[in-house]
Amino acid sequence: MALSSMTGFARGEGALGETRWTWEIKSVNGRGFEPRFRLPPGLDFLEQDLRKALADRFSRGSFNAFLSLKGAAVEGGLAVNRAALESAIALVEEVRARIPCDPPRAEGILSLRGVVDVQSSLDDEDERAALGAKLVAGFASTAEALLQSRRREGEALEKLILDLLSEIERLSGAARLAADAATAATRDRFQAQLADLLASSFSEERLAQEAAALAVKSDVREELDRLTAHIEAARALIAKGGAAGRQLDFLTQELNREANTLCSKAQDMGLKRIGLDLKTAVDRMREQVQNVE
Repeated sequence: MALSSMTGFARGEGALGETRWTWEIKSVNGRGFEPRFRLPPGLDFLEQDLRKALADRFSRGSFNAFLSLKGAAVEGGLAVNRAALESAIALVEEVRARIPCDPPRAEGILSLRGVVDVQSSLDDEDERAALGAKLVAGFASTAEALLQSRRREGEALEKLILDLLSEIERLSGAARLAADAATAATRDRFQAQLADLLASSFSEERLAQEAAALAVKSDVREELDRLTAHIEAARALIAKGGAAGRQLDFLTQELNREANTLCSKAQDMGLKRIGLDLKTAVDRMREQVQNVE
């Protein structure tokens, strides 16, 4: 299974009778599974099923799902609330009996809150359930399209990350050669300094301490070995596929740690420049890994 990106978009449409709908789902990178839904009034009861449809397909990402409805479900007819109308007329007559005034116009009474209701299919329990089932099925299809979108993006990410791993591997090899050359140069320089020191009153114990400290400070073999191990581990994760984003992110942190240590230990400017190039490549890899599920 290839890597999957956390970035994607999908759109789906459907209809039930005179009611038409459009689903839009957008996903971006996130630390965990973070779904958000924007649903028309009266359809909040769908959220649990919608969340499950996403959870069945994705493990990470920030999701924004939007539902647009048109037709009978949201554009129902108007109906007069008879009880509210009679109550409003009685109040008008009571006021007119005490205060001389012109009778109100019909549109004035109809504009009073509660006198006119908007009716839709969502008011009927059976119709609401039937529409809800269709909407959930449509959402699942749209989520499947989003899954394919994220996988296509993941294929491109995988190629970029593998190319960057190859670049990191190449730089690690160059660093090993530079470190070997730097070690030889350091040995020659140290031998020359040693001759000068032996001609002075410099103690042999102090000389041994300085030599040991210099050797430890300039030795980058452990960092290079760990870089190689992390590169191999990253390639194995990519070959395995699936939701590898968190583990790849951890490995990029470890790669960055070794590159930093290599730069701090490097006594040779050539090796230090390679270390800086390594850090740049690792930073570029981490930018890409941030989008892997």
